[in-house]
Amino acid sequence: MPEFPNIDTEILIYVTLGIFALLLLWFVRIETKLRRFTRGSDGKNLEGAVRELSGGQKELEKFKAEMEKYLTNVEKRLQKSVRGISTIRFNPFKGMGAGGNQSFSTAFLNEDGEGVVLSTLYARDRVSMYAKAVENFSSTHELTKEEKEAIEEARTRLQS
Repeated sequence: MPEFPNIDTEILIYVTLGIFALLLLWFVRIETKLRRFTRGSDGKNLEGAVRELSGGQKELEKFKAEMEKYLTNVEKRLQKSVRGISTIRFNPFKGMGAGGNQSFSTAFLNEDGEGVVLSTLYARDRVSMYAKAVENFSSTHELTKEEKEAIEEARTRLQS
């Protein structure tokens, strides 16, 4: 058996007490940090903070569901609103020396191609106005070249 050198028991006791004191200080420090952490920033405990955060998350989820419902409704309404508008100016009396580009056709359409096309014919002595319903980017009434052009240009604007 190997022999151990003689260690003074008094030194051994002081070293052991020193290690014990360091461990005790370390333990107290950890305990203080843990209590501060579980107490929370405003004096509440950790469990209360978690409950508060959970309640806030539930409110956010409820708000998200309401917002999704609202945006779906807005999207449906937006599809029915007039978003494609185009105006074509023209001279119906070209070559006759009358008028100018004072006549026009304007199409007002929603995303489904529903709306109206308004046309005016300007002459020196009168102005005539016509309105034709539009469904699916066409009309049951006969359309002029300018009205068709206004509808097609409004349709193109809807797609961009």
